[in-house]
This record gives sequence, C-alpha cells and structure tokens, in this order.
Amino acid sequence: MSSSDQQPTESNRMLVGKLFAFTLGMFAFGFLVLPPLYDVFCDITGFGGRTNTTAAAATEAPDLSRTVRIEFMTTVNEYGLWRFAADKDSMEVHPGKMYFATFTAENLSKEDRVTQTVPSIAPISASDHFKKIECFCFTSQAFAADEERALPLQFIVDPDLPDYVDTITLSYTLFDTEISYVTDAR
Repeated sequence: MSSSDQQPTESNRMLVGKLFAFTLGMFAFGFLVLPPLYDVFCDITGFGGRTNTTAAAATEAPDLSRTVRIEFMTTVNEYGLWRFAADKDSMEVHPGKMYFATFTAENLSKEDRVTQTVPSIAPISASDHFKKIECFCFTSQAFAADEERALPLQFIVDPDLPDYVDTITLSYTLFDTEISYVTDAR
C-alpha cells in the first residue's frame, strides 16, 4: 500500500475527529450556555410569562383610586387528562395591594402524574409590574390518581403599572410532564 492510498484514510480520521469535537462542543453549548442566556432574556423581556418574582411587598401605599382587572385563563395541553380552571374568571385589584387567587386542578387519569404549569402575561408591558409572591407555577406539582387540589397564587400589581394598562390577562397552560408529546404523523 502506498502512502497516497493511506492519505484519504488519515484525512477521514481527522475529519471524523473534528466533526465529533464540533458535535460535542455544540451539545455543551446547548446545555451549558443557552439556558442561562434564555433565563436572562426572559427576565429582561418578560417573555414566557416570566415576571418579577421578588417576595418584597410594594414599598408604596396601595393606589386605592385605581383598579386593574386581572383576567385568568387556563389551558390544558391536548394530551393531558386533566381538569384545570381558575376559581374566578377575573378580579378587580388596587395596585400596590397583595391579593390571593386559587386555581383547581384535577388528575382525571387512574395513575399518579406530575404537572408543570407555564404562565404567560398580556400585555407584555405589564410583565414587569405583575409580581408573583407565591405561585404553583414555580415548581412541578405531583398528583395522585384522581386527586383534585387547590393551587394558590399570591401577587401584587406594581403601582408603577402604566396608566394605559387597565386589564392584565394571566394565562396558564398545564402540561403533564410524563406524557410523550410525539404524535403519529400520517
């Protein structure tokens, strides 16, 4: 075998090594770098329902001259066997005052399940002014088969909410974390 016959083999090995290193680098980038960047992006823009979740109460006195309507919307991912709803469709609140709301979720399956609820706030300009103190959306929720449970939400609307915002829609989508969401494409 001549050295020219071995040249493509060595070249192929180098190419495979470089591709493997590139793949490993991209995998590391996707798992080590992107999640913190996404968190920063969501915190800055309010994207994905991220809001200011500091537990500090409003430093200003409540603005009793102003009311803001908070609308609650709930959705269950299409593959989940759940009943999920806000106990009230809406409520009127005064900015700067703490409020409580309750949602109810029921596992309709005959198996223990775990859920994660993803929030969203509209309009986007209200995201920085809606402060969740306690929320069931902060952690996954484990449910026994056929269990029904009240899920708490404690919040404050910042008095600095722009005057043009008189309604905030808080939407939650409940996902069953143990269901495969891959569908049969026919």
